[in-house]
Amino acid sequence: MSTSHLAERRAVVDAAAALFTNGVISRTGHANLSARLGDDAMLLTIEGQVRDLTVDGLAVVGLDGVVREGDLDPANAEIVAMHAEVYRARPDVGGVIHTHSPHLLAFALANRPLACRYEALLRFGQASDVPVVPWAPRGSTRSVSDIVDAFTASPTHAVLLGNHGVLVAGTGPRQAAALLTVLEEAAEAEINAIALGGARDFPAGALDDVRAAMARVRG
Repeated sequence: MSTSHLAERRAVVDAAAALFTNGVISRTGHANLSARLGDDAMLLTIEGQVRDLTVDGLAVVGLDGVVREGDLDPANAEIVAMHAEVYRARPDVGGVIHTHSPHLLAFALANRPLACRYEALLRFGQASDVPVVPWAPRGSTRSVSDIVDAFTASPTHAVLLGNHGVLVAGTGPRQAAALLTVLEEAAEAEINAIALGGARDFPAGALDDVRAAMARVRG
């Protein structure tokens, strides 16, 4: 297989490796990752198992759903639209990752939004609650439409897929993997905090305070 777009391929491979290094992937190693290629195409993992992903494990797929380079596994062909339509709807997105990360999956199974109560979320750009998209058959028109609606109705960079998993978007695949790691930490902490009476919301103005602190450091 051709290894065109080598830099973008390496970014996806790095992102997949980070998921395993950070311990935020399910035991099965299932995920699918993509990276934007210009205005009309993306790289997409060929298979749903991304352990030891290499640069030749990615297909080039048009945002119209047509495979331009490589051979997608039939199971991954089902999720082309889920990635493609996020890129169409959000020009700021350069990388998309779907996983069944264990603690985020708990929120997805409960159909419960993940509240933004962990400071790291603010610092990684997720300054709003992560909404839940109701379950629909994987890759179906209803599922994809609801995902796009969630990504465009608020400034969220992630959505929980009811009874299924999570979808995270970033400026690139590495950034999406970093946010996914922080989201999984937040979900785990929310569950652990129940034993202490539950997590508490930020005080008013917290986001502005964090932005000001970051601006001072960055000059």
